[in-house]
Amino acid sequence: MRKVLMIAHQFPPIGGSGVQRTVKFAKYLPEFGYTCFVLTRQAKNVQLTDDTLYLDIPAETVIYRTKAWDLSEWFFPLNLAGKFIRRRVLIPDGERLWEHFSIKKAKQIVENENIQILYSTSQPFSTHLLALEIKKTYPEIPWVADFRDEWTNNAFVKAYNYNPVRIRIEKRMERRVFEMSDAVVINTPFMRNNSVRDNPDLEHKFHVIPNGFDKEDFEGITEGPPNDKFTLTYTGLIYGNTSPETVFKAISALFHEKKIDAEKIELCFVGRFKESKLIQMANVHGVSEIMEILPYHSHKESIRKLMMSDALLLLLGKGTEAIYTGKLMEYINTGKPILASVPVNGAAAALVTETGTGFVADCDDVETTARHIQTLYDSWLIGKKPISPNIELISRYERRELTKELAAVFDSLFQK
Repeated sequence: MRKVLMIAHQFPPIGGSGVQRTVKFAKYLPEFGYTCFVLTRQAKNVQLTDDTLYLDIPAETVIYRTKAWDLSEWFFPLNLAGKFIRRRVLIPDGERLWEHFSIKKAKQIVENENIQILYSTSQPFSTHLLALEIKKTYPEIPWVADFRDEWTNNAFVKAYNYNPVRIRIEKRMERRVFEMSDAVVINTPFMRNNSVRDNPDLEHKFHVIPNGFDKEDFEGITEGPPNDKFTLTYTGLIYGNTSPETVFKAISALFHEKKIDAEKIELCFVGRFKESKLIQMANVHGVSEIMEILPYHSHKESIRKLMMSDALLLLLGKGTEAIYTGKLMEYINTGKPILASVPVNGAAAALVTETGTGFVADCDDVETTARHIQTLYDSWLIGKKPISPNIELISRYERRELTKELAAVFDSLFQK
């Protein structure tokens, strides 16, 4: 068995969608000849935790934790200053301190455990800078940099409106990671195209391995019968310019036109949200009475909630064309129809269309969104499923198969 050091700032007991990719790789890599050693942060004060994710981690996995240095976890009101420093002072992100103070420990792990390959995953992008420092000291050790999200092309990063000097600094950092790593794994074909466009000389390094779903997560969870109310469910977080407002407007229009009975529809949000803002928006559009907001669930319970719904809501704002989002892969495996309010020319829209798992409307197209909601609602009324999923295509996104692809990337670096 070869030994891989996985540098992952987000790792159990931390919960949320960003953790899933690394956890599932760690779960299945031993099947393909790799023992995992994980370097992550301490998790004493994190907001989202999910201890059930430990069930996915093989017993032989060794986990090292270093002090988080998270300034946003300071006591109030110092945390406000900490958040400002994280966002506006530290480059490329608030985890730069964790990266800096973890370098010594990371090198000790490489030496003591006889590490044979490095894997770093972002966000945060500081994880790659930590791996870069290791690579400088041990240039003979292959390094794979995994990007769950884009760095300088990221719509959410661009929304911060950083000054040109900072943007140039981060561009140089990103380029250095691309140059020094032996392979770069990227989440979507759209992301790869952007990276190749900006770095055509490094095209040979870029590999696409998307997010996926673990079929074992669905074991023991059966599909629920149709609900008494047509239940449209969203799971996860809402941040950046992602918003349900177009969906709220569409439902409001359907109510006004008396095409949908308000007594027979429920819009459910499961996760972590700015609840007051969400309720205020729902009130403006007259849909608050049909909305239910539930707290963050464990990963297994989140899937159970999906399976008990009649349709699933996917939201992405403008500028997110390159993004899938982790939840989408689990959505497509449920067999439930997806209402995708996303950029129509983006990766998420393409995947929903290709897999035959739902209906796509641009994220600001109220009319088309309303038409799709009407279709889903009418299908629910007569007990008919309005989609025909492409099972063969969906199966390509199973976590074990995707980990096999990652292991193949690893293997190729030992053959050079």
